[in-house]
Amino acid sequence: MSNGAGHEPEEDLPERAGRERLDSPVQRTGMFGAGDTGDTSGYGRLRVRRTVVPDAERPYTDPDDPRTEGFDAVADALESAMAEAPAGFGEAVERVVVDRGELTFHVRREHLTEVLRHCRDDADLRFELCLGATGVHYPDDTGRELHVVYILRSITHNREIRVETCCPDADPHVPSATGVYPTNDWHEREAWDFFGIVFDGHPSLTRIEMPDDWHGHPQRKDYPLGGIPVEYRGATVPPPDERRSYA
Repeated sequence: MSNGAGHEPEEDLPERAGRERLDSPVQRTGMFGAGDTGDTSGYGRLRVRRTVVPDAERPYTDPDDPRTEGFDAVADALESAMAEAPAGFGEAVERVVVDRGELTFHVRREHLTEVLRHCRDDADLRFELCLGATGVHYPDDTGRELHVVYILRSITHNREIRVETCCPDADPHVPSATGVYPTNDWHEREAWDFFGIVFDGHPSLTRIEMPDDWHGHPQRKDYPLGGIPVEYRGATVPPPDERRSYA
């Protein structure tokens, strides 16, 4: 049965969605870092796929999704606030994404602190609270492998947005946001510890979870998770690829 002119039959929609998902690029494989039968969990053959989220176009507010209420007002306020800034909105913000009810401004790293300061200080924005800095590693995103995501909350206007920036693995530097949101001190230390992102201007960029003499950054996707023997109370736990296989 057809939904109307120009629409596929209803019974074909799930099949089409399934085809689109299987045609999407593989985002990551496996789960525990093992590349052979040493992974006895069954997750070694896992293939996680997701289509690339396109740049959003105006209007950002979807009348059918209450989560997006006020997205256009936020974008307008930020664009207006940066009109007199050395770097305008168009130069500082390289793309805007609306996905799963979240509004994300992708900002060039050299303009990060300027954008954050406008988000905090402008009366129409007033994002007084930053919930932290989260590191992300996309090894296939050539030249943009390392990302940092800041979640901003406006208590005044009861809104939440994300500001995201990136840097290449070959030059893993982004400016520290502690001058704008001092509580990021701890979060940026964690992102440095786990991802190797260097936050220029941070007051004390030292490890926060791993030992000071630890080599590498264990939440990067190219890090051999579990690939280092772990000593626990005198016992040594081998990495997954050296454990017995039950296949």
